[in-house]
Amino acid sequence: MLIGLFVLIPILMAFWVSLTDWRGRGSPFTGQVGFVGFDNYAAILTEPGLARQDFMTALRNNAWYVLLVVPLQTAIALGLALVLNSKIRAKGFFRTAFYFPTVTSSVAISLVFIFLFTGGGAVNGLLGLVGIDGPNWFSDSRGLLHLIGDGLGFWDADSPPAALTDGGPLGLSWWDWLSGPSIALAALILLVVWTSAGGYMLMFLAALQDVPNDVREAAVMDGANSWQRFRAVTLPALRPTLFLVITLGLIGTWQVFDQVYLISQGNPAKTTLTPAFLSYTSAFVSGQWGRAAAMSFVLFAIIIVLTSVQRFLMRDKDAAAEKKALKATQRARAASSKTTFFQAGR
Repeated sequence: MLIGLFVLIPILMAFWVSLTDWRGRGSPFTGQVGFVGFDNYAAILTEPGLARQDFMTALRNNAWYVLLVVPLQTAIALGLALVLNSKIRAKGFFRTAFYFPTVTSSVAISLVFIFLFTGGGAVNGLLGLVGIDGPNWFSDSRGLLHLIGDGLGFWDADSPPAALTDGGPLGLSWWDWLSGPSIALAALILLVVWTSAGGYMLMFLAALQDVPNDVREAAVMDGANSWQRFRAVTLPALRPTLFLVITLGLIGTWQVFDQVYLISQGNPAKTTLTPAFLSYTSAFVSGQWGRAAAMSFVLFAIIIVLTSVQRFLMRDKDAAAEKKALKATQRARAASSKTTFFQAGR
């Protein structure tokens, strides 16, 4: 009952709003609110225009963000957990130090990163020591892949090849899709990875401490080296935790909002715009609550699909095969029982 009251009913109410032209005044459930069907979805997915272009730009930015944040934070969290699970001194201090950013206010961390990544900030100061002229991080809209390709001589970033600019899917050119994260978005990625890795580290650390010592000792007795023990013993034991960390990472990265709101507001040149922030501005700034709700449901569908794909890819194949074989055996027994019953009846 509580799930229906606080989860299912609000979802249905929000879905109704996505099918209307409600402007945020009065109740969306009166006869004065116009029903537009799936027009809001069409405006952001199929109809050419600024709404579709902005939403696809937000999806592109968020896709690059997810592609970099989830692997980085997972790998760093696992690495930190492995270090802290070994025999080192001051484990309590390092656990606290690594976990501290996770429980610190995102506002405070964002302000610190703004000071660190300004044109004359500490990051550019350190880069200057090795002869690198750092950018104005949160004001630089250049795509990293554009810059890397330009540096390697694949193309001229100021005059991109026509094959990449003439067409592309979903209202953006291939040149836009393949820009990679902007320098501003890369700075946000560093912020989020530094903030979130400590929390996932604790999950991995708890799972590592549950790995039986006798299994590790047996692997040592068999002559397995450190990498072989990690691949054959530790990593399979961490499969459920790895699935949890990646799932939470996918959900969190597709819903990123507070860092964008506090630092960039989607700028520069909409290269840090995300679907969650675009939905917020569409509702609270532009008053297009129906379109904002439609964006939220498209984002919800993306998260569900990616989580399902990830669950399929990370499934335990041996357990799945055993379950399938068990079902086949049960069906065969049921069929055999029916055959015996009918023969006895004759």
